[in-house]
Amino acid sequence: MAGQDNLEVQQLNWYHGDITRHHAEALLMSNGVDGSYLLRDSASCKGEYSLSCRCADSVKHFQIGRDQNQQYTFGMGKFTSLNEFIQHFENKPLIGGDSGVLTLLKYPYPRNVDEPACYEKVRVHAEWGKNRATTENTSEGHIQSNWKTRWFVLFRHELKYYKSKGDKEPIRVLDLENCHEVAKEDSVGKANCFRIVMPSRTFYCFANSSQEAEEWITMLKWKLVSVLRS
Repeated sequence: MAGQDNLEVQQLNWYHGDITRHHAEALLMSNGVDGSYLLRDSASCKGEYSLSCRCADSVKHFQIGRDQNQQYTFGMGKFTSLNEFIQHFENKPLIGGDSGVLTLLKYPYPRNVDEPACYEKVRVHAEWGKNRATTENTSEGHIQSNWKTRWFVLFRHELKYYKSKGDKEPIRVLDLENCHEVAKEDSVGKANCFRIVMPSRTFYCFANSSQEAEEWITMLKWKLVSVLRS
């Protein structure tokens, strides 16, 4: 892990190690409040960190780097310690991505809080871009080739997808109580692909990486099990 050689990071009770982006979102959306935050290892840049912060009904993620002088870097700012970084932003807005929503870092989320037993109130966002899309086949088995970008939201037992982020009405709502199967798919000529089998049709989705695909498959399979138990 990135923090193993950094005593300061290890001593932070809000450092959660190598948990995934989706895991961080689940924790903050289930047990956190607006302004809750945690630190985790960056999945894309080894030796760096990601700060995950709850902002109203979503979670924003910010990259924290290290320069040659071992200072922490965030945008144009430099900080000698992570505590200095947090103190700097406690009274200044932290801009949350392209939306421009302002968030203050208020409540560190400790790692000794157990992961929630279920994700009933967790929204998981995935914007599948140019190389990430979804398509579907008909009951006759014809697979369409026009892969399209969609914005997915998982909430309780419903998987909704929208034409784009910010749309109010979903294109379709998949009720996972009726889902037959979620599994990896290798037959459609796309890497990192998985299928969601519903009664009338099968939806094929592919992610930007094998890790992202596995996270979605794991979470959706877990949801199917929890639906059967309820």
